[in-house]
Amino acid sequence: MSADNNDIHLIETSDGSHSLFVRSLNETYHSRHGAIQESQWVFIKQGLDHLQETKKTRIHEVGFGTGLNALLAMRWAEEHRVHVHFTTLETNVLSLELAGQLNYASSEQERSVFLNMHAAPWNEDVSITPHFTLHKALREVQSEVSEAQYDVIFFDAFGPPTQPEMWTPAIFQRLFNALKPGGILVTYCAKGQVRRDMQSVGFNVERLPGPPGKREMLRATKPAHHE
Repeated sequence: MSADNNDIHLIETSDGSHSLFVRSLNETYHSRHGAIQESQWVFIKQGLDHLQETKKTRIHEVGFGTGLNALLAMRWAEEHRVHVHFTTLETNVLSLELAGQLNYASSEQERSVFLNMHAAPWNEDVSITPHFTLHKALREVQSEVSEAQYDVIFFDAFGPPTQPEMWTPAIFQRLFNALKPGGILVTYCAKGQVRRDMQSVGFNVERLPGPPGKREMLRATKPAHHE
């Protein structure tokens, strides 16, 4: 399903990078304090940089959205020369026209890569760069049935007040199952109920310093001995 692009308004956040404001939800896709610096801190610094060194990493993202997290993960893969297989879920697809207005790319070459991500077909593996394979899945996380496949999960749904159905023990159980033992889930959210719900399905949960404008975030780890 395509997003209603008449309902979406391009905004500039405090670090100069764009985000999108959804009028009907009164919600932004990223922090107004800085879209890129939020994603870099939460998903790269506290997520990918926290992983043990590996030659291949499998990422599962809940919420492709603007494609910012995928772009930053691609940069990380190329910088570290680690092959990343990036599976991302989405049900509200941005138009290519709107994606093309976002200012996340650091060069014309990277802008081309970013647009290729948005133009890539759904539900199949697409080689984006030598170290980055993208699989955009047009499905809801509620249908997730993966078992012990992923090293890290980027949980980037809209917040609990906007999408409460995304922040339930049942969802976290599916994501717990999808992680390899020792795998991690990172999210910008730090609500107490979210932390308790994650713990209830077996995660070990840490509160970490949040990105600019946010005091805390969460990183949840699946115990390494889990069978």
